[in-house]
Order: sequence, then C-alpha cells, then structure tokens
Amino acid sequence: MRVHVALTPGEFPRLALAGRTALVVDVLRATTTVVAACVAGCAGVIPVATPEEARDVAARRPGLLLAGERNGEAIEDFDLGNSPLECTPARVGGRTLVLTTTNGTGAMLKAREADAVAVAALTNVSAAAVWAARRGQDVTVLCAGEKGAFSLEDAVCAGLLVEQLCGAEEGTEPSGEALAAQALGRLYGSRLDRLRSDSTWARTLAAKARAVDLDACLVVDTVDMVPVLGDGLITPEGATLTCAEGAADIRLRRRARPDATR
Repeated sequence: MRVHVALTPGEFPRLALAGRTALVVDVLRATTTVVAACVAGCAGVIPVATPEEARDVAARRPGLLLAGERNGEAIEDFDLGNSPLECTPARVGGRTLVLTTTNGTGAMLKAREADAVAVAALTNVSAAAVWAARRGQDVTVLCAGEKGAFSLEDAVCAGLLVEQLCGAEEGTEPSGEALAAQALGRLYGSRLDRLRSDSTWARTLAAKARAVDLDACLVVDTVDMVPVLGDGLITPEGATLTCAEGAADIRLRRRARPDATR
C-alpha cells in the first residue's frame, strides 16, 4: 500500500485519484462538523462548492438544512454554521444537511474522483485509518488547508492517519509528503493543545469567539464511525473495528516488526 498526503489544495489538480482510497481532512472545522452531524443522527450531508449552490439545492428539495460558513463566519439565512457543537440530535437528527465551507467542501468535491472517499478528523482518526486500510488500496489524504495554504492542524491529522496506515500493513510506502505529515503527527499527537497557539486558524477562531469549537475539534478518537461520500451524499458507516480495537491491532502489528523504521 502506498500512502500520499496532499498537504495543500494547490496539489489537488495534479492528483490522480482513480483506483485509490481518499481521506479528506479539515480539522477546523468542516470534517469535524460532518463527523458530529453523523453521530447526531443526520440522514446525510451534501457537500457543495458555494452558498448559491447550497440555496439552489435546498430550493429543489424542501426540508433540507443549510449549513456552512465563509471566512469562519456563519452565512446569513443559513440554518447552521460550521460548528460541530451545533450538530445536536435535536437540530440535525433525521435531517439532510447541505454544507458549504471555505475550504473543506472543496476538498470533498475533489476527492470524488477516488474509488472510495471518507471524511476524517482528529475525532475519528483511528476509525478512518482502519476503514482505509481495510479497503486494500493505495491511499491519498487530502488536507483542505486554509484558502489554498498549508494548515498545521490538517497536516497533524494527516500524519496520525499515516502513522496508523503504516502500522497496519507491512511494506507500506509513504510519500515524502506523507513522511513530513507523519513527523508532525508525532510531534503534536500527544500535545494537541499546542495547536491552539501554533495553528493560525485556531488563533483566528479564538479571536472570533469560537474557541469553544477548539475543545470539540482538537481531541482524538472520540468517535468510532466513518462518514463516507457516495453519489454526492455523505452518510455514516460504522468502522469495521472500533477505534480501540483498531489502534490495538495496529500496535500489535508494529511490535511484531521490531526492525520497522516507520
């Protein structure tokens, strides 16, 4: 299995995703919000590129919830913003959301070129890695970034995915970008609170009085479910292993290979 990480959206046009499994990461906050919505029992999430497209979709299908943001701010006339804390069973249970965000939904739409696509965040990182490894294909992790630029928190999450994918199968070949992300994952993985000060977007959200979202986003493995994108709709799919079982399985495999360097 080969694993590649697209660290910025600038790489997306060059990606060849056919025949691969894709994981989309936008820790602050789109993929964390999608995970939260699925946990809260939503019927699904439709990712779209623009607010105008979201309104058009909702106009054709009454009963949909409009959700999203631009530049970190909720969109006027939308039902929800882009916060995982808004995704409660009372608000989204049984409902389908149409989601558009500054960075995350664009990455989700690009990922549709892959054979299979799942949404990954810190909150479901182990479940997402187990899901991807079980597919048996090469894997590409798409970091949504920040307006086309590098995003530290996305790279850290991608690195944690790489760490687990490399441990899941002997002979896994990470690209140079994947190794760079893996190094960041190792550096920050046990000290995620550092992202509050080191991440540009985390500081921006805090300045916008959204520091409470950081509490919900910068935590690992609180969820053992994987949102999967198919036919334009993201729906929850249970992981083939729970997070704890998947992580334990990967640790056992790594201990069985004492000469492993990755």
